[in-house]
Amino acid sequence: MGESTVTVRTRTRDEIRTVEFATPARRNAVSPADLTRLEYALRHAERVGDPVVYLTGVGDAFCAGADLDAVASLSDPAAFARHGARVARLIAECDPVVVAGIDGPARGGGVELALACDLRIATPEATFAESGVRLGLFGAWGGTARLPRIVGEGNALDLSLSGRTIDAEEARRIGLVSRITDDPFEVAVELAANPPAALRGITRRIRDRSDVDAQERAEAELFARLYGRFGEDIDR
Repeated sequence: MGESTVTVRTRTRDEIRTVEFATPARRNAVSPADLTRLEYALRHAERVGDPVVYLTGVGDAFCAGADLDAVASLSDPAAFARHGARVARLIAECDPVVVAGIDGPARGGGVELALACDLRIATPEATFAESGVRLGLFGAWGGTARLPRIVGEGNALDLSLSGRTIDAEEARRIGLVSRITDDPFEVAVELAANPPAALRGITRRIRDRSDVDAQERAEAELFARLYGRFGEDIDR
């Protein structure tokens, strides 16, 4: 299997489907088209029965989050927020175990997409920030729902209200990542060695199935209102 796109590409590595954010020049920021490609790659992986999907970034970043230059041209920013939330929900609920291999910065929406993965594995160079607050925005791809469940409410408020950057060690300490290793892909290989039916059964039992629909709708609408003010600042 070769590259499916130039911005979100899919390839096979050691028989494991690897989905890559592949725009290193913009630190793998995600455009609306990229969300569509990511959604397609995940649905295809589920349809063909892949047991494990490895999600990572090309170059020196995992994912810088939403591509705000692309968002600026949209007539409906709330639709973009809803689309991102839908893709994050797909990551969280699809049958393959999704492993995020995080090397370098994960910011904003990049953190949120990683939060939706079953496992987040970092290299020592990985860093994390929910940096939207510094632009007068916030993460609208399910982050306000998932982050406190993973790291606790206090840590979630600290990261989201400050926008500060944390390193891999602190991320592991608060539970944002499970392991730190030089090659996160090895963890995907480790998981794929297990029977697929067991992987599916375990993830279905452990995943939190709480209803976040209302939260995502509220996030999308608030994001649109906040982005409207952010866009006005750009125009000045």
